[in-house]
Amino acid sequence: MRYDDRRAAGELLAEGLAELRGPDVVVLGLPRGGVPVAAEVARRLGAPLDVLVVRKLGVPRQPEWGFGAIGEGGVRVLNRDVIAEARVEAAEQEAVEAAERAELDRRVRSYRQGRPALPVAGRTAVVVDDGLATGATAEAACRVVRGQGAARIVLAVPVGPAHSVARLARVADEVVCPRTPEVLGSVGAWYRHFAQVPDDEVTSLLAAAARSPSPTAAEPPNREVLIPAAGAQLGARLVVPDGAPAAVAFAHGSGSGRHSPRNRYVATALNRAGLATLLLDLLTDDEAHDRHNVFDIFLLARRLHAASLWLRRETGLPVAYFGASTGAAAALEAAALSGSGIGSVVSRGGRPDLATPAALTQLRAPTLLIVGSRDTQVLSLNRLAADRMHCEHRIAVVPGATHLFEEPGTLTTVAELARDWFTAHVERPATTGTPGTPPRRSA
Repeated sequence: MRYDDRRAAGELLAEGLAELRGPDVVVLGLPRGGVPVAAEVARRLGAPLDVLVVRKLGVPRQPEWGFGAIGEGGVRVLNRDVIAEARVEAAEQEAVEAAERAELDRRVRSYRQGRPALPVAGRTAVVVDDGLATGATAEAACRVVRGQGAARIVLAVPVGPAHSVARLARVADEVVCPRTPEVLGSVGAWYRHFAQVPDDEVTSLLAAAARSPSPTAAEPPNREVLIPAAGAQLGARLVVPDGAPAAVAFAHGSGSGRHSPRNRYVATALNRAGLATLLLDLLTDDEAHDRHNVFDIFLLARRLHAASLWLRRETGLPVAYFGASTGAAAALEAAALSGSGIGSVVSRGGRPDLATPAALTQLRAPTLLIVGSRDTQVLSLNRLAADRMHCEHRIAVVPGATHLFEEPGTLTTVAELARDWFTAHVERPATTGTPGTPPRRSA
């Protein structure tokens, strides 16, 4: 699938970076084509935007062969292996660097128009380009930012060949790349409109970002809440966009559902689609250390049911469930309650096989089971559970994904699948009536 233009690519790229919102993030665009993409990423993350000018140091007589790179602030990164193999003398190194330093300084002055560089030391630097070919420029940029003291480096590009992405994952702390073809062709082939970006457009985008560093579209308000449920006070984060038609409660079986970066990423995508979300911790910190509690499906289901009643009272909205791991089994158990009124369920890498056979057969909420193609054991367990279901249901297999959906672009696919499933079923909840009683442990 091709992008319409660099701005559209930046919009999609920002979805994969939603978890990075925070005061310690700075977005750095590689000139010139990376800056329009970075501008959209920065706008949607509410992060400051700057340009990252790097210059490759080419071997004399073979300038395409880089022996290092330079950046602002006197940062120099050298490849000692290339220097030794090409026999680049110290005087030659100095001459090449002097010429490239002069060009780097000229470009910085032109782009920034006298504004100081944004500090990156101790911060999360999101390095953005419009695509990877060989990846040499992106690699040099990451190494330069590392030399400037960035605490974390995230390389974000709309498209790049799989082998380049894999190599750069060893240079950056994280690589976000929604399109990773085995054969790239050219970066421009992945865009419908890919005109050359002139210097004055780069200058204009940077000046506009400096005048208005906050995003133009306000994010929906979110608040931390405590929910009484089955003998505990559960921490949760509630986000309710204006006009939300439904609310999705997230069931996470282990650790913190509020702080899970994957849950937060999916929740942000649902918020952008207008849905309210409740990121929920089903276990207290002390309880989560006991693995028995993580697999106590009845406990998790009782708490999720209580939280959904609270959510319905608090927002007045119909409720759906998004479950991960053992939280998916709890979501199915809670949704199967007579009169629960749960509109739909989505499972990400879940264990629906841990729900009771009675819950699977009695379930009426339309259910989507999302599993990675490489998560073969869990995929088999999901298929066995689906065979017991009589409600509307589907298994969506995400190509190339393992259990945690860590591969580039796979979590974006999860978010899109969940968004489409919830919005398609928001108007027709499975049942109506008075909420039922929580599940009881069988004898």
